[in-house]
Amino acid sequence: MQHIHVVGGGIAGLAAAVTAAESGAAVTLYEAHRTLGGRARTAGGAHLANEGPHALYNGGPHWAWLRRRGLLGPVASVPPLEGTRFRFRRRGRLRRVPPLAMLRLARHRGPAPAGTDFLGWATRRAGEEAARTAAHYMGVALFHHDPGALSAAFVQERLRRATALPPEAHYPVGGWAGIVGRTADHARNLGVRIETGARVDAAALPGLTRTGPVIVATHLAAARALLDDPSLTWDSGRAALIDLALRSRRGDAFIVSDLDAPGWIERFTAPDPGLAPAGEELVQGQIPLAPGAPRAEGTRRAEELLDLGFPGWRDRVTWRSDALSSGRTGAVDPPGTTWRDRPAIDRGDGILLAGDQVAAPGLLSEVSFNSGIEAAVLALGRLRRPARPAAAGAGTEEP
Repeated sequence: MQHIHVVGGGIAGLAAAVTAAESGAAVTLYEAHRTLGGRARTAGGAHLANEGPHALYNGGPHWAWLRRRGLLGPVASVPPLEGTRFRFRRRGRLRRVPPLAMLRLARHRGPAPAGTDFLGWATRRAGEEAARTAAHYMGVALFHHDPGALSAAFVQERLRRATALPPEAHYPVGGWAGIVGRTADHARNLGVRIETGARVDAAALPGLTRTGPVIVATHLAAARALLDDPSLTWDSGRAALIDLALRSRRGDAFIVSDLDAPGWIERFTAPDPGLAPAGEELVQGQIPLAPGAPRAEGTRRAEELLDLGFPGWRDRVTWRSDALSSGRTGAVDPPGTTWRDRPAIDRGDGILLAGDQVAAPGLLSEVSFNSGIEAAVLALGRLRRPARPAAAGAGTEEP
């Protein structure tokens, strides 16, 4: 067996394909859609929007992985002037700074416990107001309606990184499509065969596993159906998404962070003007929703934030898109769990799992990168494993 199959052409699948091919393995990647990228796809046309607000954090190993291979490409950071237009909604009003106690909590360097909820732990350290505002602020990286109910260790690590100075968050110029395209081209140059419009179903899976390990790098629900494995479940967020193109106006906010409840609005043309035509701004937002809450509730709350940070925005709209993202925003860890408790990468019988809800560390897209690389390393190990001696009267067993 000298072939590795990758099912799914998002970030996890591309990272897995590149890692395996760099070690000399023959690799085929199958993507059900006509375009690669998964949740990292960037919409075409005049307005280059990703699926929800996006950023690339430079504190994770994926940053160095991309840069070493020349795949990172141009990235933008927040211009100094725009950094002064960061606004916070607190008690219904727009403010320039968050509560000082919240910032002190964000600077806490010691480990937080995984076995308790963030709100309880943070309240004991900094008081209830700071704890609630910090929890609501973390909607930016968790897409979850109640971050305070999640593991303290999980939320605190992300709070520290999301508030780091200088900021870790950077923006791939032109959206994520550039990184996806460069990584796909690199994979092809390494000999990876990429088949788009190629859906792998359960009937085709045994044929693939007979010729080599299979890395399933899909949404977890899709992996659950493909592998007929009901254990492949993990908590994720649910959020209303809103994308707008607005005619430019001086004085618009760069970011509006809701500290009364999780919610986030960001003007992405501030660091990357090319995302919209000249004279327009691309604004994207996400409002986390509780299970069962209607999308209209999230849309209403998003529009309230727009009213505060983008006066007169309704009369300036040139394009708009609304959507609901459910279970597509990465893993969230409840109290008493860590990333190690998520579905394991090695499923046995030559099946490996990758994606943003599996057992790998990291923030946001880092989980996909890390799991894709780990799955490829495990797959390569299977290729190199010597075959066991055949039993008397039996044929040679493949490793």
